[in-house]
Amino acid sequence: MPVATDPRPAESASQPKRPARGSSALGGRLRNAVEGEVLFDAFSRGRYATDASIYQIDPLGVVVPKTEADVRSVLEIAAEEGLPVLPRGGGTSQCGQTVGESLVLDLSKHLTGLIDLDVGARRAVVQPGLTLDRLNRQLKPHGLWFPVDVSTSSRATLGGMTGNNSCGARSLYYGPMRDNVAAIEALLPDGTPMRFGSVDPAKLVSNEPDRIRDLTASLLNLGAREAEEIKARFPDLMRRVGGYNIDALMPPATADREINLAHLLVGSEGTLAYSNRIELKLSPLPRHKVLGVVHFPTFYEAMDNTRHIVELGPTAVELVDRTMIELGLKNPLFRDTMVRFLRGEPDALLLVEFAGDDAEKNLRRLKNLVDLMGDLGFPDAVVEATEPAFQQAIWEVRKQALNIMMSMKGSGKPISFVEDCAVRLEDLAEYTDRLTQVFEKHGTRGTWYAHASVGCLHVRPVLNMKLDEDVKTMRAIAEEAFEMVRDYKGSHSGEHGDGLVRSEFHEAMFGPRMVKSFEEVKTLVDPDWRMNPGKIVRPAKMDDRNLFRFKPGYEVEPIETGLDWSDWGGFGGAIEMCNNNGACRKFDAGVMCPSFRVTRNEQDLTRGRANTLRLAVSGQLGPEALASDEMLETLKLCVSCKGCKRECPTGVDMAKMKIEVLHQRARTRGVPLRERLVAYLPRYAPRLRHIAGLANLRNRVGLLRRLGEAWLGLAAERPLPEWRDDAYYPSETAVGPEDGRPVVLFADTFNRHFEPENARAAVKVLTAAGYRVHLPRAANQPNRPLCCGRTFLSAGLVEQARAEARRTLDALLPLVRQGLPVVGLEPSCLLTLRDEFLSLLPGEEAAALADKALLLEEFLDSEAEAGHFAPKLKPLGKSALLHGHCHQKAFGAVKPVERVLRLIPDLEVTTVESSCCGMAGSFGYQAETLDSSRAMGELALLPAMRAAPADAILVADGTSCRHQIADGAGRQARHVALILEEALDA
Repeated sequence: MPVATDPRPAESASQPKRPARGSSALGGRLRNAVEGEVLFDAFSRGRYATDASIYQIDPLGVVVPKTEADVRSVLEIAAEEGLPVLPRGGGTSQCGQTVGESLVLDLSKHLTGLIDLDVGARRAVVQPGLTLDRLNRQLKPHGLWFPVDVSTSSRATLGGMTGNNSCGARSLYYGPMRDNVAAIEALLPDGTPMRFGSVDPAKLVSNEPDRIRDLTASLLNLGAREAEEIKARFPDLMRRVGGYNIDALMPPATADREINLAHLLVGSEGTLAYSNRIELKLSPLPRHKVLGVVHFPTFYEAMDNTRHIVELGPTAVELVDRTMIELGLKNPLFRDTMVRFLRGEPDALLLVEFAGDDAEKNLRRLKNLVDLMGDLGFPDAVVEATEPAFQQAIWEVRKQALNIMMSMKGSGKPISFVEDCAVRLEDLAEYTDRLTQVFEKHGTRGTWYAHASVGCLHVRPVLNMKLDEDVKTMRAIAEEAFEMVRDYKGSHSGEHGDGLVRSEFHEAMFGPRMVKSFEEVKTLVDPDWRMNPGKIVRPAKMDDRNLFRFKPGYEVEPIETGLDWSDWGGFGGAIEMCNNNGACRKFDAGVMCPSFRVTRNEQDLTRGRANTLRLAVSGQLGPEALASDEMLETLKLCVSCKGCKRECPTGVDMAKMKIEVLHQRARTRGVPLRERLVAYLPRYAPRLRHIAGLANLRNRVGLLRRLGEAWLGLAAERPLPEWRDDAYYPSETAVGPEDGRPVVLFADTFNRHFEPENARAAVKVLTAAGYRVHLPRAANQPNRPLCCGRTFLSAGLVEQARAEARRTLDALLPLVRQGLPVVGLEPSCLLTLRDEFLSLLPGEEAAALADKALLLEEFLDSEAEAGHFAPKLKPLGKSALLHGHCHQKAFGAVKPVERVLRLIPDLEVTTVESSCCGMAGSFGYQAETLDSSRAMGELALLPAMRAAPADAILVADGTSCRHQIADGAGRQARHVALILEEALDA
């Protein structure tokens, strides 16, 4: 049968020309047509120019549709203008699927609905912007879940998963996305609606529009015509997601098989039509699970024995290699979990899960795994995890594998391009061994992880995409790897799709006739080739550096920084740690990223900010972009919570980066009066305490409040902290028994001047327990208290902060040299000694102080464990509800608070699962951020505080947190020092 003629649309001078990027005329037309946001400025387009791949292409513009009608309007306008369109979800694609010179539709903000749920039929209809985790949280009360459990479930949208034919860790049991999508209500490129679902070739619906009926018939004819070629060319593997799924168009081979046009859209990467509503097949939640962590001395042995393990019927078999183990152990987020399940120094681990409703059967299967490993020569190789929380913690390590890998510092990074080739299990060990040899031949190494159960391992050789030499190496490795995959009759794409990386290799993989069929499908569904062009068909070269994030000539402009960035190779290197995987786009437990949780804007996201910074420091946003108003707007809602410092697996520290940006701006544009007033508060506080009553008039006189908002931008609705005339200024330099264990109390500005009872309570608790409390002063200006400099840092006044740090370090260092711990009350202040001091005054002295700086509860917890802190405490007869300060969470310092509170007899302690409280220093007092501050508090903290029993003890160590709780919930939270003081049994 002859091959179809070239179906691609002919080039024509009469075709509409694309407008320039950021066209004001196009932007204006779109704004008049849609309810959602239309973003055409350079900063916004730059934030959508990248995904989790190596590529960067500026879009023509961005539309964030608010309604389904918005999407249809955009498609209609784009058709009239002849513009390409690119639907986008979380923007986490690793192959460049979601970047292009197109009109980008960001579906992740508004189109997030669960439209319909039929529990009995196990069906759900969803909008494309709904994330997997949010869907599964809604399904859980019904005993159901959507089982395509990708590792990016917190931010992966169902539309993106559909477009990519995602698979997940348990595809061995549940299959990929294609097996779990029943139908798709789509919009064709011109906005025409069409249902893609089950069809009977003999009974095409006669009342459908001619175009829909003709399109359906043409697709079915193609499937019938090319059936033999499809059988000959498509790899016989579950994990094949390359090209279009035109095997779904073939005539059914058996009576129980159906033709489902939805399967053609699955994996099409948004290149055919827009998936408006997706009908999903749901599965019962397994009631019980067990997990075995199997240790192997060599990587080859792990691969060679996977096929034997699969015969036991597990739901998942996932690989963790030595590189990931080593990097994970260095990450405070994962270290404790990994120590629990690691034995010795294995070269590879396999995570083997058994799930089902029969708990005893699962345990028998786990025992069978132990027996099997013994029979295969690996006795005592299995760590058994039967507790759900332990299993979840282990799976979280695996889910974060990619980001753990990308936490490597330096220009060389594990690069995705042969990321997820798939082969048969019997070939897995040999294939991985041969590919490792290819890496070694080219002077690099690969990191391995993921889906051993289905022969689809994620492997990333370490390369520097800024170097031409490494780009050439990437090309050579790709060609050799794909040839090897073809030798094994495997698939060069087993999960992550084609995009810009692999589409070029379709002809070698499938043959020229199949590529023509792919092009024919594209032309039938998208006649003008406007949907996400350049992916799957008619692609660019995968190594075209003009499409890269690091294009030819990419260079970070030299900057005289205020902070030390040498650990990252400079400020630019720290920014480039963001790999765009989008772990910050989450809504579950943890801190990161509170501003995004409120606005759901890419701008207000750690990733969005990092992208903007990278573009600025590399000159791609024009001169002086780093100190521009647009950059200030980008960082406006960053509350410096430091959640990203701990929770971003690559360690992007946006709080520190914000300090640097504000410093650069302060140098060229100065600092506004309001920010200066906040910054210099520690300097004038010693004098203002003498006129506390006068200073507090602002809170009591409405006119002063309104004037404060008009002149300074301080929200009239917010009462400011009250100055105290009994501020904490002790006359002694040390208190407590002279022979007591020595400790230094670092009294911060806020607890000293606004809540001095906290400092006095801390001293009372320590001295009652027999400690000698030192109260140091500076040698110069002894009447001006020591200060961490945080208020100066918040305004970008780095030199003033450095002066405070130097003064404080000089005063504390003699005591630190004697081995004395330095204890503080305010998390943001004390932890500055452990964090920013190292960047302000890099060297051994600051490191010595950081090593001894502890929050009060950290100190008491460690002393209690050592048997030194055992005060006589009386029961309070109440429960305690604890809110952890963001910086406590960032430094893993919340658990010590819980343990110290539990020293009080019979006190039940519950910690609120909350993000930032929203007050964040002066953020919650600013008129322009007041609403955002309140919205952050309402995410979890304030509702929990309102719902707490009237007699519950509310605990918050952060000054800002206590004020937010008081203002927003009408409840009084107290510092742990006050709680302990109350519990002292005199």
